Amino acid sequence: LGVRCTIHLLSLSPQTQKTMADAEEKKGGFGGRGRGRGRGDRDGGEGRGRGGRGGRGGRGRGEKGDKEEWVPVTKLGRLVKEGKIKSIEEIFLFSLPIKEYQIVDFLLGPALRDEVMKIMPVQKQTTAGQRTRFKCYVAVGDGNGHIGLGVKAAKEVATAIRGGIINAKMNLVPVRRGYWGLKAGLPHTVPCKVSGKCGSVRCRLIPAPRGSGIVASLIPKKLLTMAGVEDVYSSTTGHSRTRGNLAMAVYHALTKTSSFLSPELWTPTHFTPTPAQEHTDFLAKKGIKHVN
Repeated sequence: LGVRCTIHLLSLSPQTQKTMADAEEKKGGFGGRGRGRGRGDRDGGEGRGRGGRGGRGGRGRGEKGDKEEWVPVTKLGRLVKEGKIKSIEEIFLFSLPIKEYQIVDFLLGPALRDEVMKIMPVQKQTTAGQRTRFKCYVAVGDGNGHIGLGVKAAKEVATAIRGGIINAKMNLVPVRRGYWGLKAGLPHTVPCKVSGKCGSVRCRLIPAPRGSGIVASLIPKKLLTMAGVEDVYSSTTGHSRTRGNLAMAVYHALTKTSSFLSPELWTPTHFTPTPAQEHTDFLAKKGIKHVN
């Protein structure tokens, strides 16, 4: 019953989670140690004994105010922080792996929003009994051609959500959009028929006329909206009730939109140096070591 309650509470929207977190913070939590063995007061005061009961902090993603300054540890991170790379398209152009989620935060910033797709308990049988953890699927996107999907399992739901968001940001991919029929206005649908598969679930995305909307179930609709696709038909086979596999199948289908070369992309490619080659002199400088 406790597991079901936890899942029900955390399947709410992020705004609802934040409201609940703020309410829990006002209740108070555990404070620092005191000299006696009595209890402190509930509003984070001095307390008569083991210290006041400070705020517990909310579930989910935590507060943004207590972030430490980002110290990049990869070459790509150093180039991004110094402003040598100004857009995430430069990273995608050279297929550079993103190993730090702060790179995505730095380049896309507040445009990126995240949503929990599914939270489920998973168990492992041990000699002492079952070990229960929570598996979380989280999607991130900016609604303008970028989508990421992350999976994380952890003992606590809050840790799983945070890890899922970080994983999704590092799995961010570009989504190419195209037209159905007349090429007028901005691209609104997928450029061609694409399909993705995960487990037994196979999802096929088909270009649709302008104004059709997203003809899909709840999970694909959320992902396609976050990717910036406005009109698309979808076809799904397999055990699509497995929401995690369904979300992953849609994500794999969207990644294939950028790997298909249509005739307008057949022009000769003019190769340019990679960012690491272009800024060799900057990267050769030794970074400042931060001693804890």
